[in-house]
Amino acid sequence: METIILAVVIAVVVLGALGGLVVGSRRRKPPVAPPPSPPDLTAPEAEPHVGEEAETPRDEPRRTIEEVDLPEASAPTAVEEPPVVEELAAPPIEIPEPTAGRLVRLRARLSRSQNALGKGLLTLLSREHLDEDTWEEIEDTLLTADVGVQATQELVERLRERVRVLGTRTPEELRGLLREELLTLIGPDMDRTVRTEPDTGKPGIVMVVGVNGTGKTTTTGKLARVLVADGRSVVLGAADTFRAAAADQLQTWGERVGAHTVRGPEGGDPASVAFDAVKEGKELGADVVLIDTAGRLHTKTGLMDELGKVKRVVEKHAPLDEVLLVLDATTGQNGLVQARVFAEVVDITGIVLTKLDGTAKGGIVVSVQRELGVPVKLVGLGEGADDLAPFEPEAFVDALIGD
Repeated sequence: METIILAVVIAVVVLGALGGLVVGSRRRKPPVAPPPSPPDLTAPEAEPHVGEEAETPRDEPRRTIEEVDLPEASAPTAVEEPPVVEELAAPPIEIPEPTAGRLVRLRARLSRSQNALGKGLLTLLSREHLDEDTWEEIEDTLLTADVGVQATQELVERLRERVRVLGTRTPEELRGLLREELLTLIGPDMDRTVRTEPDTGKPGIVMVVGVNGTGKTTTTGKLARVLVADGRSVVLGAADTFRAAAADQLQTWGERVGAHTVRGPEGGDPASVAFDAVKEGKELGADVVLIDTAGRLHTKTGLMDELGKVKRVVEKHAPLDEVLLVLDATTGQNGLVQARVFAEVVDITGIVLTKLDGTAKGGIVVSVQRELGVPVKLVGLGEGADDLAPFEPEAFVDALIGD
């Protein structure tokens, strides 16, 4: 019985082993290889494997390392550097010509244009017989030179009396006589100093006014040069906001001598620019503030009222020390009409006569002083930067009558 049971167990074990082999063989089938892919015609040729070149015998001798030419180094590609922006150098500051005696140095230029007055009078006075016709010619000469009617009559009366008393007349005596009378007419004792030193504190404030075309902005720039030449520091106020180039022009004049320029927007309020100029002048400790106002026709009431506003606004900071009226000497009697209207709006304290070298009408000095009761303080004798000179009556008269 035990033998039968043992045989059954062995049979079961053998069958289990055979079943496991069959199942295992079914599970371990070899993988099916994928079909070959078509060749890539665009692929580069395969590089030779290591050792393939060794199979090819080398017939040529090997070169030493000294014989091998090294590949030339390619020139480095130039890298374009960004352009260097050069800063514009500031223009050099000019040293203006000293003002002392400037009119004397310009005497030759002045005398060439004034011969019609001085030389004409001397020629008439040198006649042997001074009859009524001659005195009328003398009067006409003075009137043509814009001396003015009243001043002409006074001068002729004094000349007639002195010539009658003098009797004989040599050229030297006549010249001395005429020089004395012209000096008296011009007024040698008038104070012609441009007041730029206020009694209390600084800066001195100067406002420049005038009609269009008199050279007002240029005169302001030249006046800055006169002041700098005398050792003064200057701030310029470009209160002419109506003319586009006025502020640029004034700033250029200032940069030449190192003067600071205060300007506002084009078409802005002139009074505001003038106010700011005085304010900055105080902050910078400048000696003088020059305010260039817009040129205006003396017949335009609105523009003249605006000029009065500029004056009032400036005086909120400090009183004006000078109000200079720029007149064109070639305008003659029309300049007197202009002067009269400006004097009604602002208190004119001094006159600047421009273009005096281009006219034989030097008598305007006399008539404008009499009209306004204020002195001619500066005269313009040309287009040069230093052709604005303090007015000196003696030098002026000497230029009128010549040597």
